[in-house]
Amino acid sequence: MLESQASAARGETVQTLDRGLRVLELLAKEPEGLLSQEVASRLALHRTVAYRLLNTLLEHRLIQRMDDGRYRLGMGLISLARSVQPQLQSAAVPELTRLAEELGATAHLTVADGSEAVVLTTIEPSRTHMHVVYRTGFRHPLDQAASGIAILAGREAQSGERTQVTRARQKGYAVSRSEIQQGASGIAAPIHVMGRPVEASIGIIILGDIDEDIVFPHIIAAAHAISLQLH
Repeated sequence: MLESQASAARGETVQTLDRGLRVLELLAKEPEGLLSQEVASRLALHRTVAYRLLNTLLEHRLIQRMDDGRYRLGMGLISLARSVQPQLQSAAVPELTRLAEELGATAHLTVADGSEAVVLTTIEPSRTHMHVVYRTGFRHPLDQAASGIAILAGREAQSGERTQVTRARQKGYAVSRSEIQQGASGIAAPIHVMGRPVEASIGIIILGDIDEDIVFPHIIAAAHAISLQLH
């Protein structure tokens, strides 16, 4: 009897954890945030269950509640993200900072997670009146946006891949316009580590068009500098 009760309790705990992780994954795809009832609807949860999950995540700072009642990913996730691939991040931060300041754009380090690209670290410029806010933890399909396309371009060619990936492989860097955010342009290069498949890229994102001829040497140099530190 006691054993069956313990087993049931463990099953309930696992289900709660699974639901909490699904909430985080959902919010990662919605940078503008979602209302609690929207979370409940998207995940097919009772509103009370969704509310409890959101409150628990809120207590741990994994999400934040905005003034309009919407929930978004919180600062607590940044602390967790910093412990992921610390060597890569340590090598990338100086290059990200240099790109952000020299080019006046938001610089980002992105890694592959299965069929998705995940923003691992971002650095915003300190001397601009306007720049793109690109949140750590944001996810998008790996074959979209310069950051994801650059990762695929650093790998072996695949049948049926997008022409943008093929073109990026030939050029050594990827460029995209309005793929993730309307009006925003991105440019990124793959980070090669000897003996390993490409799993990361470094790049920038700005509002408006990018002057490739001016920007791409900076991006290529940053990717190369990180690669040298990881060899």
